[in-house]
Amino acid sequence: MAHKKGQGSIRNGRDSNPQYLGVKAYGGEHVTGGSIIVRQRGTKIHPGFNVGRGKDDTLFAKITGIVKFEGPKDRRRASIIPTPAEADTAAAATK
Repeated sequence: MAHKKGQGSIRNGRDSNPQYLGVKAYGGEHVTGGSIIVRQRGTKIHPGFNVGRGKDDTLFAKITGIVKFEGPKDRRRASIIPTPAEADTAAAATK
């Protein structure tokens, strides 16, 4: 026989990992191609010019440039404005 009463098991004690969502590059910041701009669930912010959308709705820069958020609150868009040096390179690549 046991000389001490056993402890009951608890039903709490679990927690999920943080998701690290939110804006990673703010308006006016310089980003390189492939940089994550926004991590989000659903398209709270939509992709604009030179911005791609991942399968988990993450927005990322397709080219190097300056981040710009535009549009009304209900249809916000993130775009990348190419810097002058990048614009010259992109124009030369298309020729």
